Formats: sequence, structure tokens, C-alpha cells
Amino acid sequence: MKIALNALNLAPGNMGGTETYFRMLYQHLLAIDQENSYRVICYDAMAQDLANDAANVELFTVKRYPKSDPRRHLTSFLKKALRIDYVALALRNLDADIVHFPFTYMYPRRVKQAAVLTFCDMQHEFLPEFFSAKKLSRRDRDYRNSVAIADRVIAISQHTKWSLESRYGVSSDKIDVVHLGIGPEFHVVPKNSSLLKAVQTTHGLNRPFMYYPAATWPHKNHLRLLTTLQILVQRYGFDGDLVLTGVSKQDNDQVRQEVKRLGLTDRVKFLGYLPYNELPCLYNLARLLVFPSLFEGFGIPLVEAMACGCPVVCSNVASIPEVVGDAGLFFNPESEEDMAKVIWDCWNDQDQLRQLRVRGVARAQQFTWAETARKTLEVYRRVL
Repeated sequence: MKIALNALNLAPGNMGGTETYFRMLYQHLLAIDQENSYRVICYDAMAQDLANDAANVELFTVKRYPKSDPRRHLTSFLKKALRIDYVALALRNLDADIVHFPFTYMYPRRVKQAAVLTFCDMQHEFLPEFFSAKKLSRRDRDYRNSVAIADRVIAISQHTKWSLESRYGVSSDKIDVVHLGIGPEFHVVPKNSSLLKAVQTTHGLNRPFMYYPAATWPHKNHLRLLTTLQILVQRYGFDGDLVLTGVSKQDNDQVRQEVKRLGLTDRVKFLGYLPYNELPCLYNLARLLVFPSLFEGFGIPLVEAMACGCPVVCSNVASIPEVVGDAGLFFNPESEEDMAKVIWDCWNDQDQLRQLRVRGVARAQQFTWAETARKTLEVYRRVL
């Protein structure tokens, strides 16, 4: 088979788990499959970033003019006014049997090859209040059309498959569930490790802390978590910190203002977007992972934390219970009182913490990128 991976919509540093998914899938497909050949479709500016030395892969680049170049405006006009899409025209020359679209919707919309679409989530269907009318309309149009056109759809969780069936009417027979994974870098590190001590010192992590790695999107629920922290401190006598990492997004200013308003400045640490190699250290240093998200298509940090022996206390919604199984404790993410009680009970129960560490490490072994790649390869074989 000649398989094309469409990376035209890749936006490094702005996509969270979907970027991780694409990069890891790309890497592990090449690691396990020397029989088939691969092409990676990308804009010319991304060619160096996506280059790989494997003998069975090559890049198929599409020219993209800078925003200041008049030709950029011309191509945009031709696409909108005359429906002439130069990207679609360029892909007509692509020598491939399958094109895999990994980012939930298809662009270009139609290709002559068989199309496989990875569908990550349809948060807008469940939490429309977090989207503008324009974004809701665009998502509804692009997502529905894409799943209708695709020959097969990969859902990253059973919850996503159920969503596709119940909200979009997609046939179960067209959908394959392929969970996401994590790499071997996420593992338990001895507490006396010099690396852990260095990261602890660098970031001033002097008190026990609960950890939440998430971009400040509204659905990540930072604001309720901060109110929960205030309850923990004022009512329960909580003696730890809350450490937040991730890129700054829509709610970032409001989250920072809320920290000040609630008098939590000395209890909340914003570490920003950390280097990837520091993430396993944060999980290992944390007393627990708190994950109050209102919606997840999968939730890679849950598995990363479990693999590092970090106890998980998390929401009971969407795909989260499916991923965590019996290896975590659950709360209602819309109730600060419930969140505070579950966190407090876990924080102070050493036996519970030990049990969650053991269960988490065992549970995380089910999710590897190699297995994601293997099951994805099965989907490719199924579509032809």
C-alpha cells in the first residue's frame, strides 16, 4: 500500500493532544511497518520539521505563500469566490492508495484516493456555550461532511464512537476505535533521582502539590478548580499547592485574575508550556493529578500520569472514565463541593494513594503508541 498522512492542518504548539497523536503515529508507523510506503503531505515550511530518514517515507510538499505575499490573497480569493482550490489540485498528482486525515476533518474535502479520517471529539455538540455561532456553524459543516465522505473513521475512544453514532448518525460498521498512547519516557522515577530534584529546584516546588497540565480553554474547567482549591484551603486546611502547566488560551487572563481574587496567589504556580522531557518529572513529583475537564475525546495526560505512578482524581464525564477505569477516583466536575471532598479524602489517605499508584501503572500499560500504530495499520488494510 501507498499511504499518505495529511499534515496540512498541523499547527505546532497550538493543538495539544492532537499534535502529539499525529507525531507519535507517524513515528511508530514507520517503526513497525517496512512493507508499505508512506507520503507525508505538508506545506513547504513544515518540510524540515517532518523529515524522516526511513527508506519508505517521502514528503509531498505544497507551496504556501506568506500572508504578506499577494499570491496568498489570490489563492484565497480563488478558493472562496470561484471554488478553485490549489491544494486540491496539487494533491491530484499524489501517488497514494489511501489518504489519512488525522485532525477530525478533511482538507481538501475530496480526494481521489480512499480516505481515512481520525475523529477526536465533538465537544461543540455537548458544550456549545464555549463556541461562537460562527465556529459552531463551521464545525458542524466541516465535521459532518468529513465523516460522511470518509471511507472509514477512526474514533479515539468508545465515547467518541458513541457520539458519532448518536449525534451524526454514522454507522457503527464504518467506525474503528483506536485508543491513543504514551511513550516509554513516562514511567516511575525513583524519588531520590537527581533529575527530579533538579526540576523540583528549578520550579520552586517546595510543598506537596496536585498537578493539572492543561491549556486554559474553557472546557478545561480551571475556574471551578480554583474555587475548589479555595474551599480546600479555607475549610479543610489543605497544606499543598496547585501546579498548572500548558499553553495560554482563551481563559488565561480570567484564570490568573481569579487566582488573585480568591487570595490564592501563594498556592497556585503557573509554569507555562514546559519542555516535553520535564513532564514525566512533574507527574512523578506530584502527590496526585487533578483533572476536572468537562470534556475529553481521550485525555492523554490521564495515561501519562498513571504510567508515572501519579494517583489520578478526575471528572466522571465523556471519555475520562473509559480511559482511567478502576485506576482513579471520580468527581462531578460541575460541583466544587464534590471535587473538594474527593480530593481531600484522597490527599490524606496513604493507602488509597498507594493503591491508585499500583492500579495506574498497570492500567497505563494498555495504552502505547506502538499499539495505536498497529491498529491504525489494520484500518488501512480494511479500507482497500
